Amino acid sequence: MKINRLFAASGLLAALLVLAGCSVAPEYRAPSAPVPAAYKESGTWKAAEPSEQLARGQWWSAFGDAGLDALVQQATEANQSLKAATARLKQARAMHEAARAGLFPSADANLGPTRVKPSAASQGLPQGGQAAPQTLWKAQAGISYEVDLFGRVASTVDAASADTQRSEALFRSVQLALQADVAETYFTIRALDTEAALFRQTVDLREQALALLQRRFDEGAIGELDVARATAELETARSDAMAVARLRAASEHALAVLLGKAPAQFTLAPAPLKPVSLRIPPGLPSSLLERRPDIAAAERAMAAANARVGVARSAYFPSLTLNAAGGLESGSFGDLFKWSSRSFALGPLAGALSIPLFDGGRRSGELAGARARYEEDVANYRQQVLLAFREVEDNLSELRFLEEQTASQAKAGKASDQASRLAQLQYSEGAVNYLDVIDAERGALQSRRAAAQLQGSQAVATVRLVRALGGGWQ
Repeated sequence: MKINRLFAASGLLAALLVLAGCSVAPEYRAPSAPVPAAYKESGTWKAAEPSEQLARGQWWSAFGDAGLDALVQQATEANQSLKAATARLKQARAMHEAARAGLFPSADANLGPTRVKPSAASQGLPQGGQAAPQTLWKAQAGISYEVDLFGRVASTVDAASADTQRSEALFRSVQLALQADVAETYFTIRALDTEAALFRQTVDLREQALALLQRRFDEGAIGELDVARATAELETARSDAMAVARLRAASEHALAVLLGKAPAQFTLAPAPLKPVSLRIPPGLPSSLLERRPDIAAAERAMAAANARVGVARSAYFPSLTLNAAGGLESGSFGDLFKWSSRSFALGPLAGALSIPLFDGGRRSGELAGARARYEEDVANYRQQVLLAFREVEDNLSELRFLEEQTASQAKAGKASDQASRLAQLQYSEGAVNYLDVIDAERGALQSRRAAAQLQGSQAVATVRLVRALGGGWQ
């Protein structure tokens, strides 16, 4: 009889071990996303291939600005947001390592006394009998291992692995955002430096003009109105120059924080903006959109959610834990380490097989929640793809319009300069009044300032397009 029970137990154990590794997790397939056949603004689009992990390279070096190269390097080494992203990545990797530990047995050891008072029935004593309490000293080592019958442990590891990959993609996203923010802020400052230089030249010229008009007024050649107008234009130029200086100071403070420094610890020497001639070929965006790290992060979030559906499903099935313990056991510490004190215990049939029966709907609620989270991540992924296309289209169109606007502004600038020269010549001949000179000079200043702002906008838009495409390219 005992042999039959032994065979039955062994058969049950063998059957359960055969089930080990049978996962109930749904097969993961990346869902479809709303992908257009071609860009509206430029070029064609090819089918996406997983290549987010490709190296981005130092894309900012394509601008050929040594100052920008140095600033990006400083930001990479000292930016606090990037350090926080690095710490989050370390956390995800640690959680993955902890999850993988479930694939292996765990072992522990213990040493110490236990005071027990067994029941009379457990000692075979008659009803009403009393078992004497006793102290047991134990020195034991134990091993425990959960047989992954229905893939709960494997699904947990898969979820942690996907979370780690998501954190890696988010780290690259933060890194790319930092590089782009440094480049944008740098070009903004350089454009403001160009405007500041323009205002300094304008202030110098208007100071000279006011001095000339003041002498002519003192000589009685002109009226006080021309002097008043020249004074107003001079102070307006000074006011506008201070507005540009204020904006530059704020931008410099922002750049300092990106570099991991307090604003008081950083100063960027003024220098005019060099025109950015970098143009991304029309066909290039089609091969780079797939490399965006935020899209890769959204896709990995879906994979993690899908694996957690498997974890929730596995709760409906039995779980089996194998246990073994061995060591020494004695009623006194002095006899604990004698050979006769040895003891052992083996599983798994002593309560290690757990079969769920009733939980009031907890498992069904957790499974429904896991599926809903997966559906949420699918929607987030598709939305992220749409936003990525929008950002690329926005920057492609902006660069195209800026190029056309710059060409028109160049023509306007030449005409404004010519009008300013003619107005000054005619005023010196007495053909026009000084108000015409002021209007012509104001138009010339506005044209030069608009040209400087357009150069800055082109540089910033180029950086934003590179960022929208996921970074650099080969």
